[in-house]
Amino acid sequence: MNLKELSAILKLSQTTVSRALNGYPEVSEATRERVNKAARDHNYIANTRARGLATGRTHAVGHVIPLSTKHEVVNPVFTDFIAGASEIYSQENYDMHLSIVPDTNEESAYRNFASKGSVDGVIVHGPVENDPRIKLLQDIGMPFVVHGRSNAELDQNYAWVDVNNKRAFERATQFLIDLGHERIALLNGLETMDFAMRRRHGYDSAMTAAGLPINPDFCLSDEMTEEYGFQATMALLKADQPPTAFLVSSIIVGIGVRRACNEMGLVLGKDVSLIIHDDELSYFRNGHAEPVYTATRSSVRFAGRTCAELLMEQISDPDCAHRHVLLEAELIIGNTTGPAPKS
Repeated sequence: MNLKELSAILKLSQTTVSRALNGYPEVSEATRERVNKAARDHNYIANTRARGLATGRTHAVGHVIPLSTKHEVVNPVFTDFIAGASEIYSQENYDMHLSIVPDTNEESAYRNFASKGSVDGVIVHGPVENDPRIKLLQDIGMPFVVHGRSNAELDQNYAWVDVNNKRAFERATQFLIDLGHERIALLNGLETMDFAMRRRHGYDSAMTAAGLPINPDFCLSDEMTEEYGFQATMALLKADQPPTAFLVSSIIVGIGVRRACNEMGLVLGKDVSLIIHDDELSYFRNGHAEPVYTATRSSVRFAGRTCAELLMEQISDPDCAHRHVLLEAELIIGNTTGPAPKS
C-alpha cells in the first residue's frame, strides 16, 4: 500500500496523512491516532527516501567504530547497547549506519556523514578525557549523544547518558573493606577512557578514606577480556602478599578471575572475594534466579535505549536543552564475596 491509497481509505489529503505519520504538531492528536491506526491495520510502511525528500531528514543514525583491537566497544557490551538503541530506532522508523574505520579516520567519518547528509545524528562511544569528537560534532552542527562523558568541564555542553561509575566503584570497594579486606586489586578497563578513569577515582577514594595504602601493583588497566582477567589474577596471586579481593570492570574479566582462582585451588567467597561490574549482558548473564557474582549492576541495553531516545530529541529539535542522564548502579550480593581470610 502507498500513501495515496492510505489517504483514500482515510478520506484525508496525502499532505495531512504524511504530516500525521511524521509527527507534525499542527495535526490534531485525534487525527494522528486515526492515521497511525489505519497505517498499522493496512501494514503501511513509509517510503524512507520519499519521506526524506519531504522532511529534509534521512531517518538514519550513525555509529562510528574505530578498528583498533584495544577499544572497549569491540566486545559484547557494544552489541547489547546497539540492541537497546535499535528498539527506539525501530519505533521511530530509523535505520542505522555502522561505519568501521581505522583509528586515524574517525574525524573523516563524522565529516563524511555531515557532508553527504547520510545520517541525521550520531551516538559517540568510548569517550576519553577532552574528547576531540565532541567539539568536532558541535562545530559541524551534527546532532549527537555521548554514551558516557568526556570530562567535568564539558559535561553540560552536550547530551549524554552515563553510569555513576565513581560512586559504583567507591561503594563496591567500601563493601570489600567492610568485610575486612585491605589488599584489594582493581582490574580496570583502559584508563584512557572516561568510564575507567572514574572507576579508578572511586576505588582510590574508598581506599584513601579507609586509610588503606593504594598498591600500584594491584591496580591494572587493559582491554576487558577474559584472558586479561586470567593472566592478571594468576600473576597477582603468586605475589608474596597477594590480594584477598578483586574488583573488576566487567563480568568478562571476572570469568577470567574465576578461572585463575580455580587453577590455584581457591574458592571464591571464601579464600578470595570478587566483585564484577554487571552490564546485564544477554549472553553473559550473572545468574538467573539469584546472582552468581557480587556486582555493581547497570543495564547497558537500557543505556542504549536512553541514548537513542535523547538522540531522537536532538534530531527533532536541535535547539532543545541537552539532557544528562546519570544512571546509578545497584550493588548486587552474590556468592563471590565473604569476610577476608584470617591468614
